Order: sequence, then C-alpha cells, then structure tokens
Amino acid sequence: MLAAENIHLHYGAAEALRGVTLVAEQGQITCLLGRNGVGKTSLIRALTGQHALSTGKIALDGRNLAKASGHERARAGIGLVPQGREIFPLLTVRENLETGFAALPRAQRSIPSHVFDLFPVLKDMLGRRGGDLSGGQQQQLAIGRALAMRPSVLLLDEPTEGIQPSIIKDIGRAIRFLKEQAGMTILLVEQYLDFCRDLADSVYIMDRGEIVHHGDAASLDRPDVRRHLTV
Repeated sequence: MLAAENIHLHYGAAEALRGVTLVAEQGQITCLLGRNGVGKTSLIRALTGQHALSTGKIALDGRNLAKASGHERARAGIGLVPQGREIFPLLTVRENLETGFAALPRAQRSIPSHVFDLFPVLKDMLGRRGGDLSGGQQQQLAIGRALAMRPSVLLLDEPTEGIQPSIIKDIGRAIRFLKEQAGMTILLVEQYLDFCRDLADSVYIMDRGEIVHHGDAASLDRPDVRRHLTV
C-alpha cells in the first residue's frame, strides 16, 4: 500500500499541493483525475522523491519515505512511467529496458518475460533506437522499462496522452494484467475518463492542489463529480 497523508508541496512561494491525502491500496488500481494544472504531476513528483515535501508523510507498507531520495524509493519498490515517456532516444530498446536495472541487485538484472508477453513489439525491436519508435511504441517501452525494475507499486502519469486507440487498448490490457496476475499496486494519473472508469477500483479527483472527491469508478457518472473534470 502506498499512502500520502496531508502532504503540502511548494514551488517557491506557490503552493502546488494543499493537504493531499491519498491511498493506493495493495493489488488495486487507483485512478487520479483532474484538469490540466491542478497538481496531479506534482503529486507524482512528491511520491517518487523528485520534489521535496513542505510537510506531510508518504509511506509504503507503513515505512515512512517522506525524507527518502528518489533512488531509495525506487529500491523500495516504487516504479514510475513519467508523463511524456522520457525514453532515451539514442539508446536501443534493449538498453532503455536495462536502465530499469539500476535499482536492482545484480542477480535480478534480467528483463522479466511478461514485458514481452504484454508488448511483443518490443522484443521485435530490441536493437532499434528508442527515438525511431512511434509514440505508442515509446509508451510501451516506458512501461516496460518501469517493469524491468520489478516494482511492487507502479505509477503511470497520463500513459494514454497522444497515443493511438489501438495502443491505448494494449496499455489497458497490460494494466489489468499487472493487477490481476502480478498483484501489483497501481496509481494511474489520467484525463481519459472512460479509460479510468474501465480499470479503476477507486478514483480520486484533484482541483487546485486538493483532493475534492474520492469514490468508486461508478461515481464518475455523477453530475456533481463530473463538474470537477469539465473545462
């Protein structure tokens, strides 16, 4: 279980997160929604140690990680698929996947077979440079890289952004597999409402740096909930 408790985060004088509390339950898919600029990516940065908290607590299975560095959180089992993919364009697909080994002991440094089961195209393109892949293939590569570090918790920041519908379906199937077959805890940050409704066990909605709704996926159909998502 990954939990954020009453966390505040500032960029200089600007407060990006204001008392955010969120729990990603073990073996479930938790979806975080909200309009652009409401603090979703700031929360991901806080959870992964890319930006220090002002106050609050972040815990993984009860262990307080609020002061832990990013690489310490990765070793603890937190994997990240960042917004915009951030693959290495000049490295091959294989080399990109192997960058996920950095947090692992040497004996575990192999690419898990389910990476290629979920995304067969990666196996066919192991020698191709990451920058030569399509946007959808790069997104699959970014997910595969995170899975190569064998995380217990996977954070995905808008994985459907700019991706063609066929690849979105592949990503949805992969996320469902990781929950149902691998028992992984997943925090999915999205703006694609239908994608979240189909996958999520629970949903949170952010607005202006705060959590304004928490409920099950069916609650996304309520008018009072949807108003937080409309422009």
